[in-house]
Amino acid sequence: MFYWVVKAILGPVLAVLWQPRAEGVENVPRTGPAIMVSNHLSFSDHFFGPLPLPRKITFLAKAEYFTGTGPKGLISRLFFTGVGQIPIDRSGGKASEGALRTGLRVLKQGKLLGIYPEGTRSPDGRLYRGRTGVARLALESRAPVVPMAMINVDKIMPPGRTVPKLGIRPKVVFGKPLDFSRYYGMEKDPRVLRAVTDEIMYALLSLSGQEYVDRYAQSVKRELEQAAKEEKKEQHADAKERRRSERAKRKAEKKALKREKKAEREAKKAGESAEGDAAATAEEQPEKG
Repeated sequence: MFYWVVKAILGPVLAVLWQPRAEGVENVPRTGPAIMVSNHLSFSDHFFGPLPLPRKITFLAKAEYFTGTGPKGLISRLFFTGVGQIPIDRSGGKASEGALRTGLRVLKQGKLLGIYPEGTRSPDGRLYRGRTGVARLALESRAPVVPMAMINVDKIMPPGRTVPKLGIRPKVVFGKPLDFSRYYGMEKDPRVLRAVTDEIMYALLSLSGQEYVDRYAQSVKRELEQAAKEEKKEQHADAKERRRSERAKRKAEKKALKREKKAEREAKKAGESAEGDAAATAEEQPEKG
């Protein structure tokens, strides 16, 4: 219920502020289960993707959205719980199996299941390699897979930004359902899972027009974060070196100033001594006459 309340409130606001566009809505089944696979550009994907659909999309959302602390964490937890999003542990192993079972349960209930095959938001707007969990869902559930390409949303609210930008029109394109019936019963074959996943990512690539990178986004994110840390560390070291150099310079200037003052005092003292000697000599000379 809360989902439709939020949508009724946010829908008109989003429509007025950003005038979102949608194509291919007719490709989404009106009834029955379907897997809505999407590229992941921004936090706002959660809003603009489901907006044009008359059906609710239940997303498998990362557990961090539900475990935050403070006012921000409370708002996030209430929102994602209220709109029916399901937290999943992305640590792999048994956690991944649990997420799969959760997704299958949603599909068994005849609902639309939303999933981001990249596993995380794109760090730079490019499309990254998909994880094969989406293929297992497709083959085990035998539900149709509908590609959902988000366009321009990364310009509205890129990662790290909390205030969305105005003046940008987002777009969502729903592709035709993908048929993987030729692979049914082969969900344990890793080569089949990779082939199905790659076909899904190619469909998203065709719809979104993104540049494709055959690497996992999470790995690239870690590299970027490490590079940012190294850069920050270097900047800190450079700043520390500059401060050390400036301190040494000030110390040298202070010493030089002391030497100059000392030299001036000594010169003054020597001058006064010379004047005194000259006066004494003049007094000792006899007057002529």
